[in-house]
Amino acid sequence: MNNEIQKEKSDEVNQTDSNIRNVNLTEINHSDASKAEEKITEVTSTVSDDNKVVVKRNIKDCVFTDLFSNKKYLLELYLSLHPEDTGITEDDLTDITIENVLVNDLYNDLGFRVGDRLIILVEAQSTWSPNILIRSLLYVATTYQNYINERNLDVYSSTKISIPKPELYVIYTGEHKERPKEMILSEEFFPDTEDISLDVKVKMIYGDNEDDIIGQYVIFTKVYDEQRKLYGRTRKAIEETIRICKERNVLKEYLESREGEVVTMMMTLFDEEQIARNHDESIRREAAEKAAKREKEQAIANIITVYRQIDGPMDVAVQNVMQMYGYSEKDAIAIVQKYWDEVPVTININMPKND
Repeated sequence: MNNEIQKEKSDEVNQTDSNIRNVNLTEINHSDASKAEEKITEVTSTVSDDNKVVVKRNIKDCVFTDLFSNKKYLLELYLSLHPEDTGITEDDLTDITIENVLVNDLYNDLGFRVGDRLIILVEAQSTWSPNILIRSLLYVATTYQNYINERNLDVYSSTKISIPKPELYVIYTGEHKERPKEMILSEEFFPDTEDISLDVKVKMIYGDNEDDIIGQYVIFTKVYDEQRKLYGRTRKAIEETIRICKERNVLKEYLESREGEVVTMMMTLFDEEQIARNHDESIRREAAEKAAKREKEQAIANIITVYRQIDGPMDVAVQNVMQMYGYSEKDAIAIVQKYWDEVPVTININMPKND
């Protein structure tokens, strides 16, 4: 009878052990991995002659930011949006891009003010996402807050304050079946709501005019995509992109005057994506090891609980731990002794029924 009970309990231990081994480590580690990925700082770019050097994933955004940090090209961008405003000069434009002071701070691609009458925020995006509307809402709110703070405007005053008109744009360089002229927050996120207290409209730009600065930037991104498919994320892909664009008179003046800086921006020994993978893998490996240790200890505790419930001898539990988990006899004895007195015993008492 004892042998049958012991077999039944052993089967219970094995089943419990099997269930524990089916833990989804991806779910366990997802949160930690995401947090680590958010904390990764940008790596200083390095130029190398080795074509195997990896390129930063966001190289096109780096070029976008660098290109329009120059007032000459920023003015060209503004005039491509407002060709009628021919009286505007570089001195009328003020850079108000939100800076990324901390790693997880809010920041945008480009923001500039035209005098005190216009605030223009522009994002460069290669992946279609309605969430750009939410980000744009945060960008414009932060930009207005900065504007109000800089001028010490009193938003609690009974006198209406004066603020510049906002214009929000996305320069889209990716592939998408539809090409809407604009994206509207209420339509994307609250399509069934007639009355909404807040709305955001973002104008979409696809760079169809190859003669203006926006169209040329879009061509640059597409040339790079073609070269990346041929050469991977390497120096060769960058050099070919620059060569082809100069030959086609695409951002030629910018690329000739900033070629060294452009190559440096686009090159790095280890790009952010690779660093993210390294950190992610390190955290997953550490979490997997901890999970495996917890799994093993729980299974051993289950074995010990079973043997104590059936008054089984400790030496049999030791043998079981040695066979199932590959412990040496010395280590198996130590771990069984550790849990033998710590694991609580569940005692089932059958009370007589009342007549």
